[in-house]
Amino acid sequence: MLKRINRTLNRIARKRRVRGKVSGTALCPRVAVYRSLRSISVQAIDDVAMKTLAQANLSETGKAPKNTVEGAEKVGTLLGERLKGLGIEAVVFDRAGYKYHGKVKALAEALRAQGLQF
Repeated sequence: MLKRINRTLNRIARKRRVRGKVSGTALCPRVAVYRSLRSISVQAIDDVAMKTLAQANLSETGKAPKNTVEGAEKVGTLLGERLKGLGIEAVVFDRAGYKYHGKVKALAEALRAQGLQF
């Protein structure tokens, strides 16, 4: 139990540390990832105007979405299409302290496949 609490606290500390350095604008928004045990969601945020420009989550991807690497790819593709529709070509990726592995990596690669640059 204590190991799990320490892991969570360490992730939150990483999130705060990175969040102090990473900021998004209207032309280059911050793409924030949230991953839970049931779902994954992502949103593009303009930190200057404090607005969400676009968002996507697992429940929008299909009839019976599954919280897998393939589901994360679908979420990344969906957000990439929405950002391309807004004319955005570059983003800042904020993984919120999660490891760049598995679902987070699949989501990032799906965004890159849509033509977005990090």
